Amino acid sequence: MAKKRAPGAPLRLDNEKQLLKHYYAGQRMESPMGGYLMLLGLRHGEDGDSIGIFECSASSLRYELVIPKATRTERKKVKDALDEGEDPDCPRHGHGTRLVRAGRDLVCMSCGVAYAKAS
Repeated sequence: MAKKRAPGAPLRLDNEKQLLKHYYAGQRMESPMGGYLMLLGLRHGEDGDSIGIFECSASSLRYELVIPKATRTERKKVKDALDEGEDPDCPRHGHGTRLVRAGRDLVCMSCGVAYAKAS
C-alpha cells in the first residue's frame, strides 16, 4: 500500500539519479513544471540519508530529493585523507567543498551527508 502524503508535504521527484548528478556538479536542475529547482534547505533523513528540499522557480511547488548516505568507498577516501593530515573535501562535490565538523561527524554542508567521525 502506498504511503499517504501529508498535505503541504514536498513532492517526490522521478529522475533522482540524474538530478543528483547535476546537483553534485553544481549545475541547474530542471523542475518538472518547467522552471528550475532552487535548494531551500537540507534535513536529516532515515538511515543516514539527507533530504534536500527544493522549490520550483516557475510554480513555487516544493520537492524533496533523497541524498543517499555515504558509501563505504566514500568513507574510506575521507578517512585516508584524514590519516594523511589533510582537510578532506566532499567526495561527491569535489575539490573546494570542505567537510566541516558537526557534532561528532564530518559533514558536507552542501549535501548534508556525514562521511566520517571527527577526531
